[in-house]
Amino acid sequence: MSGRRSRQYSNGASSRRTITDDEIIELVSKLQQLLPQTRNTNNTTPASNKASANKVLQETCNYIKKLQKEMDDLSVRLCQLLSTVDADSAEAAVIRALI
Repeated sequence: MSGRRSRQYSNGASSRRTITDDEIIELVSKLQQLLPQTRNTNNTTPASNKASANKVLQETCNYIKKLQKEMDDLSVRLCQLLSTVDADSAEAAVIRALI
């Protein structure tokens, strides 16, 4: 029954596509597999899928924020490291490529 319900969304162009609840569940499941803290969670009932989707989306946002902070921290560390090496050295070239 959940596959019959659908939602419309726009992909930025003038076309619209309908997405079913089953497609949403599948996408959330794929997203869940990408998150290290939720990989082993396997909810299979429709009610738990809705609750799980909310949790997966929240965890995704938290994970992305964590990754962004780690990137910022690494960038700062690389800049600090770059200031300690000879500007013309091979090490400096590698560090600049990483930044």
